[in-house]
Amino acid sequence: MEIISVATRSHSELVDITAEVQQLVTRSGIASGLCLLYVPHTTAAVTINESADPSVRADIKMMLDKLIPWQGGYSHLEGNSAAHIKSTLVGASEMVMVSEGRLVLGTWQGVFFCEFDGPRKRKLYVRLIPDVT
Repeated sequence: MEIISVATRSHSELVDITAEVQQLVTRSGIASGLCLLYVPHTTAAVTINESADPSVRADIKMMLDKLIPWQGGYSHLEGNSAAHIKSTLVGASEMVMVSEGRLVLGTWQGVFFCEFDGPRKRKLYVRLIPDVT
């Protein structure tokens, strides 16, 4: 298992980590298989979405904030229930295929670490699973 460290800079942000994940795949030498990405935090997530246009990230953040406002009359004493709910909706894991030593992503796709309660120092666990031949 590998770990990618992510230092977030704002309360809510989507950090493009595609290059870091690909570097781990390349360094591992895996030619074909699966790349499991897992976020071990209850107020963060990981997702795959468009990486070509940064306004897509801004739109995702904007709509999540509209759907799940920070001040929503929540019961959680820590005051970050909105971050927990966003994390649950986006998800703690992603699985990406690996072929010819590369992540199999669409033309416009990238991998994003989603911060919902920052800024913080976070971790993303990466497990590379080679195909059995």
